[in-house]
Amino acid sequence: MAAPEEPLRRRKVGSAGPGPGSPPGPGRDPAGCPARLGAGTFWLTRIVLLRALAFVYFVAFLVAFHQNKQLIGDRGLLPCRLYLRSVQQHFRGGAGWDAVSYAPTLLWLLDWSHMDSNLDAIALLGLGVSSFILVTGCANMVLMAALWVLYMSLVNVGQV
Repeated sequence: MAAPEEPLRRRKVGSAGPGPGSPPGPGRDPAGCPARLGAGTFWLTRIVLLRALAFVYFVAFLVAFHQNKQLIGDRGLLPCRLYLRSVQQHFRGGAGWDAVSYAPTLLWLLDWSHMDSNLDAIALLGLGVSSFILVTGCANMVLMAALWVLYMSLVNVGQV
């Protein structure tokens, strides 16, 4: 059988501090830690999720760094320079809004004479940002959006 419950004690309004048997005050958890580290704040979930996503981006950019030249580089299987030129020709020349919206990539803004170095620069920049987030665990919307834009820049020029 369960033991009979003790009556709940109420804290007096005029008492100076909490007693040993009183419930914790607002903004503090039972262990005495600040509320930002307490239960229900999701701080651990945020750190784990950001680092896991940064790890996925790190692996993706590492693979892209090692395979871009052979797949979509100047002498690759499907060169992205030829793909971007064919997109330009399809939309009647220039890197207009139609062409950019069809194949959104940062490569529209870069010089196409050294496509291998452009692809490596995008991959290395993504590696740097993702490793910063992976090591520190700190990220904001700007860093996460930068990772997404960099990765989509590589994905959108890799043809099927």
